[in-house]
Parts: sequence; C-alpha cells; structure tokens
Amino acid sequence: MTNLPAKLKIFNILSDSDFNDAAIEVFKFQYANNGVYHEFVNLLGVETHKISSYQNIPFLPIEFYKTQSVASVRDKPEHIFLSSGTTTGNRSRHLIFSISLYQQTILKCFNHFYGSPENYIIAALCPDYISLPESSLSFMLDFLIKQTKTSESGFYLNNIPSLVKLLNKKRKKTVIVFGITYALMDFAELYSLPLENVIILETGGMKGKRKEMTREEVHECLKNKFFIKKTHSEYSMCELLSQAYSSGEGIFVPPPWMKIFIRDAHDPLTILQAEKTGGVNIIDLSNIYTCSFIATGDLGVVHHNGSFTISGRFDHSDTRGCNLLQSY
Repeated sequence: MTNLPAKLKIFNILSDSDFNDAAIEVFKFQYANNGVYHEFVNLLGVETHKISSYQNIPFLPIEFYKTQSVASVRDKPEHIFLSSGTTTGNRSRHLIFSISLYQQTILKCFNHFYGSPENYIIAALCPDYISLPESSLSFMLDFLIKQTKTSESGFYLNNIPSLVKLLNKKRKKTVIVFGITYALMDFAELYSLPLENVIILETGGMKGKRKEMTREEVHECLKNKFFIKKTHSEYSMCELLSQAYSSGEGIFVPPPWMKIFIRDAHDPLTILQAEKTGGVNIIDLSNIYTCSFIATGDLGVVHHNGSFTISGRFDHSDTRGCNLLQSY
C-alpha cells in the first residue's frame, strides 16, 4: 500500500493532544493521496499548510460516497459495503481496503463500551451476513457473534421462537439483543417478556416496514414491553468504520479515535459550540484508507463532555436503513 502515516497508533489515543497529532497526520496523508478529497479541499481555497488543529480540517460531504470512489490508496479493495438503499437514490459505496482494520475497530469499539464479547451472548435481529454481504452492520454483527465463542449467539431474525427460548432460560451471561428497529418492534408486538440480564440494543431503521416513530417512542415501547429501564443504541453508517454506543436516553459516546462536531445548517463551514443543533460532522480516524473527515446528513447536538445526540435528518437527505434517526 501507499506509505501510511507512522501506523498512527489511533487506538492508543489518551488525550486531546494525541487526537490532534493523529488527525493532522491523517489529514496530510489523505490530502496528498485522496484525489476526491484533495480536489474538494482545493475548491474551498483552504491553505492546508496552516492547519495545525483538527478543528480546522475540512469535512467531505458524505454525498461523494454515492458518486465517487473515495480512496486514499490505489490498492484493490478487499470488500465494498453499500448503504441500505431505502430510497431510489444512489447507494453509498465504502471501499474497504483492510477487513482486518475494520474487525479491529469493531472489537475495540465494543470492548470500550461493553468489555469482551466473550462475556455476552449476542442475538442479532437483522439479516445475516451471508444473505446480505454488502451490509456493514451484518458484517459487524457476524464478527461480534463469532467473538462470543458460544453457539447460543447468532442471527435470530427468522427464528424468533428460539430467541424467546434463549431469553426465558436461566443463564450466567447477559444477552444483547442487537437489532434493526423494525425487527425489534415486530418482536415487541408479538411478545411481552419480563427480561432479566438482557440488553436491548437498537441500531435504527424502519426501512418503510412500519409507521414512522420517534426514537423516544420506540425506546418507550421497548421498555414497556420488556420491563427494562433503558434501551441501548448504536450509531454508525456505511461510510464509517467506527461505532458510537448509547446506554440510554439516546446519548451516544464516541470512542477516543472518533469526534463529533456540529456545523451551522446555513453555513456548513462554520462549526457551532456545544448544545447547538446543526449538521453532524465526524472525524473517524479508522477511515485511514478512505476519508476520516465526513459531513453527514444527520442533525444533532454535541454536549460539553463530547457525547452527542441525533435529532433527525436534513430534509434533502436520504433516509438511512441502519443509521439511528429521531424519526424512523
């Protein structure tokens, strides 16, 4: 591959200074090697040699993933993930040049929030990876399921009776029911179970299969049906390698190598202060081979401690099938 920044040590970031050093190094690398990003930055008239803070790095609009091959290396991709394609628009294409890096990112994100997958049973309510190989979510869950090293983990979308049996039995390990929103709501419509030692973790996505509901309505329904205090959530998208997780109330925490910024909805080059609503910009340093600096179509708020909430989508943006939205 093209010479990469000194291996970056992105998973060893301990401070804002560490993050800044890594982000600047990634920016220089991607500006030099990513043709799409290079041209975009030049069209903005940015004096790149003056950028010394990650807060001044330009963000590439996510729409470029639908029309361009966004890549910072010239190798053949090992895999290509596609966005869910819930509308008639073009689907985003994320070229994956290192499956092992994606796997490492998945595992480190999960470990950061929940600890080792071996401590859990993961029951996935979404299409399995074999039937939907272009789905980054299905790949992620397939990988995490294998890391649990138990036959009780698996994809249960087409085997709900077995899931009910699993949830009702006595066991030492916590079960994480990790599902697309419409599948979780379908499950909740069929069953009302007092769940113990179970985490319900939704990842958004009605895919037009159910009526639109706010995240709060979905979470309240799941809490009432399963007699749980909180509904967990996961936030990511086809164009990212990293995941942020929420342990309740829709407040997401990014891993140390990921930061969220909010841009002015009317002036996309202006970054807003904490607690202001606007467009969501993301730095994901795991995206070293594509682009780590992305302006998404989501609306949200960053809180003073770096956590964030997602409040919806821009009107012109496609509805995502896996991405967490306020209105599904």
